[in-house]
Amino acid sequence: MEVAASAPYVRSRLSVMMFLQYAIWGAWLPILYPFLMGHRGFSLDQTGLCLMAGAVGALIGPFIAGQLADRSFATEKLLAVSHFIGAILVFFLASAAKFEVFLGISFIYGLVYAPTMALTNSIAFANLPDRDRDFPTVRLWGTIGWIAAGITIGQILFRYYNDSDATLNEGRGVGFLIAAGLGVVMALYCLTLPNTPPTKSATAKTARLEGVQEIFRRPLIVLFAIAVPISMIHQFYFVFTSDFVTNVQKAANSESADAFSNWINQIFGVGGGGLMTVGQMTEIVVLAALPFFTKVFSRKQLLLTGIAAYAARMALFAFAPELPTVIIGIALHGLCFGCFIAVAFMVVDENTTPDIRATAQNLFNLVIVGIGIIVGSLFATSVVAKYASEGGSMDYAKLFSVPMYMALGCFVLMLLFYPSKSKKLDSAK
Repeated sequence: MEVAASAPYVRSRLSVMMFLQYAIWGAWLPILYPFLMGHRGFSLDQTGLCLMAGAVGALIGPFIAGQLADRSFATEKLLAVSHFIGAILVFFLASAAKFEVFLGISFIYGLVYAPTMALTNSIAFANLPDRDRDFPTVRLWGTIGWIAAGITIGQILFRYYNDSDATLNEGRGVGFLIAAGLGVVMALYCLTLPNTPPTKSATAKTARLEGVQEIFRRPLIVLFAIAVPISMIHQFYFVFTSDFVTNVQKAANSESADAFSNWINQIFGVGGGGLMTVGQMTEIVVLAALPFFTKVFSRKQLLLTGIAAYAARMALFAFAPELPTVIIGIALHGLCFGCFIAVAFMVVDENTTPDIRATAQNLFNLVIVGIGIIVGSLFATSVVAKYASEGGSMDYAKLFSVPMYMALGCFVLMLLFYPSKSKKLDSAK
């Protein structure tokens, strides 16, 4: 596919796309667990099923969307339709009080929203002049969108819903309403994106077969396998950190009204989601530096760095639950995401041929936001959380030590089985 003539203009348009894409997700995901447990009063098992439902929908959605983008429909039109439907669904999540209703809407929302994350990557890769140079800086605008949404929610909770735990939990529902509004804006904006038509290969069946063969070769087979437990670890972070950070902030404020804790509340608000944006801020730094890192370090070295950051973050949460060290742990999210998730999508893109790239991106996205989250949600809530809260309150040392050891295991597997060098398929681009 030919790259658009005005590269800076294309980068700007794709940057706005990424901003909106991740602002939608950042508005509701960090507050979901405490909203369901605290406001809706769902049990741990019910909450785990709701977290899992969106991922079950994501198992089907990315494959269908990838095939449509590769074979039948322009990617930007597929994005527009998906986001419009998603905006309607997330709007109704705010008022869905019954477990069965919330579960059903979550499933359908996962079906239509999950593919959009990989499709935005696909449309960016198709229109950017230089993947290594341009993609990280375009993608970091998604991180800025997440930060803007998270701090907005944190400030709303701090200023209007901070009277008690009950009002704080109820106020988290505003995240769904903001996500719905952003979804409508994103749907309209997608119609203005560069035209990215399907490949329409005459050998589609052969391409699909070759695509499966490509994914089952090293390094992709190793990457796909390790991505499952990494996604589970990621789920521990997004399920429990908001509530964990809220408790840490409360403890810091009750022990002493020092300038540091007051400053944190004034800047990031309360409710956990605002302070969690520190991770996205460091993510910006890492993504901005990624073009340099990719020229200096191998893909394997970067992936190992990301996995090590996952282990270190969980260790800090488990064994040093004080506000300053917890902020350091949150800040490690930049390395977790930038060096593993972002680099992994680049590895998938450069190790597949043009006919199946959108499908391969969606298959990897399926592992990250589908299989890993399904298993991770049930494992984190129904197994580990019950084990860590046997005494009636959550033992965060027990809770976070489990994903810490999982990350250490993934580090060893990556070190042993991921090839130090792999043949890239860039010439086919």
